[in-house]
Amino acid sequence: MDSTTAFRLTDRVAVITGAGSGIGRACAEVFASAGAKVVCADIDTTGADETVALITGTGGIAVSTELDVVSQSSVDAAFRRATQDFGRLDVAVNNAGIMHYQPVLEITERDFDRVMNINLRGVFFGCQAAARLMTDGGSIVNMASTIIDRLRDQATTYAASKGGVVQVTRTFAYELGAQGIRVNALAPGWVETGLTKRLFEDAEGNIDDARRAQILADRADRSMLKTTGTGEDIAYAALFLASDAARFVTGQTLRVNGGVSMV
Repeated sequence: MDSTTAFRLTDRVAVITGAGSGIGRACAEVFASAGAKVVCADIDTTGADETVALITGTGGIAVSTELDVVSQSSVDAAFRRATQDFGRLDVAVNNAGIMHYQPVLEITERDFDRVMNINLRGVFFGCQAAARLMTDGGSIVNMASTIIDRLRDQATTYAASKGGVVQVTRTFAYELGAQGIRVNALAPGWVETGLTKRLFEDAEGNIDDARRAQILADRADRSMLKTTGTGEDIAYAALFLASDAARFVTGQTLRVNGGVSMV
């Protein structure tokens, strides 16, 4: 292994959940550019198809599949696409998730279950499905959040779910290491995606440019680098964890947040 091959995913097969937009799409494109064959899984099948078109349009290899992370059978079926279409599975990125902000005393059982089912249960069963198919070792990357270190108002369920992702990551890493499977997490800082843009939309769903500029400036000011992140920033960190360059890294949470939190 040398610097020309350490970060390559040539001939490897990756499943990426939530690949229809945002960080998931960025991961799919970056992984494909590094040589991986990518299964783009998303409940938004139109978005997943668009991601595939972006990859194949530049000479990459990718297929799309429908995925509802709340359903274990749907998760299993989506991950099996890797072996059905490409004969193996080497990398999994459990990225699909939602954001949820609500005063803690107003959270209902339904609210709580929805966030936990998508953000935590989906990651757990994604890890499980991937590990069962990684017969020759592999790498699993789970998506946590800076909220594991830096809390914010009305984010109780979101914070709890992402904290759970960190613990799931550690426990899977502990149990699967002997099988040559590495399990790590990413904790992204502020990235403008389809999820975060809702913070600066008006009641009709239109972007409030002034509010967007204010929020981006506020988020950038919290960073030691005085900037916000991009989907590619997170995707290249995921590529590191997925590649042989990280062969001695497991059970870790990599904070890609511009220095907003330092642990």
